[in-house]
Amino acid sequence: MATIDLLRSIPMFAGLSDDDLSALSAAVVAREFKAGKMIFALGDSGDAMYIVDRGDVNIHLPGQNSQRISLKDVSRGEYFGELALFDQKPRSASAVATSDTQLLELQHDTLANYLQRRPAAAMAILRTMSERLRETNELLSARAAKNVDAEFDKNLSWSDRLADQVAELNGSWAFILFLLLLTAAWCTVNVVDVLPKPLDPYPFQFFNLALAILVGLQGPLIVMSQNRQSLKDRARAETDYKVNLKNEVNIETLMRELAEFRNESRGVSIHQDDRRGTTADATEG
Repeated sequence: MATIDLLRSIPMFAGLSDDDLSALSAAVVAREFKAGKMIFALGDSGDAMYIVDRGDVNIHLPGQNSQRISLKDVSRGEYFGELALFDQKPRSASAVATSDTQLLELQHDTLANYLQRRPAAAMAILRTMSERLRETNELLSARAAKNVDAEFDKNLSWSDRLADQVAELNGSWAFILFLLLLTAAWCTVNVVDVLPKPLDPYPFQFFNLALAILVGLQGPLIVMSQNRQSLKDRARAETDYKVNLKNEVNIETLMRELAEFRNESRGVSIHQDDRRGTTADATEG
């Protein structure tokens, strides 16, 4: 994929003109990373964003006992580290290449000079940045847990509810017993001389036709219900992932703050011990 086409596929630069993209493509620098190579670590000074031209990158938080908390997998055509372009603050997460990767690096100073020459391009970039920040805020500050079943039930149409009821009925003993009783009653009425003229004499062609129509309608309705159940299961899995991710991030933050508090307490304790020792020496002297 050409550099200009790659930049055009990124939402952050989607509003730029061809001339702007051409100027920006000349400013980026290609960098190679082997599989397992750390691109940057949590706390490193940030001054560049990266665009994946080839390979895969994992964004994560360092965890206890060398276990990392995976936040996102970034593949070809995606980007990461864009916050460093604007605030140049330490990295809020770590990034490692999970396969042989080629990245396009855009430095802060390079982008600053670019925007000074082309101020019209700044609005498109800032608009995309606002959307990314809003998504992150919704993930970390809002409640991640939600009732997936209730959310799905709000948007069900009458046809969806009918399909679910048919699928639920077909999987019950009530439907089996009803069908057996109906078959026995139909055969009895049309074989025994209950009526002057049987409605459907043996071999019960009308009844067979009705059963065939019933089976033909049941299949699509059951498949519709199963497909919707698959979507519901996928939504449950996504909700569970968000809840687990938020919990892991919060636990890791608490552990880090607890470690800092212990270090501060230990430092204060050592300082007090030193002061007591100095006072005792002065008294003895």
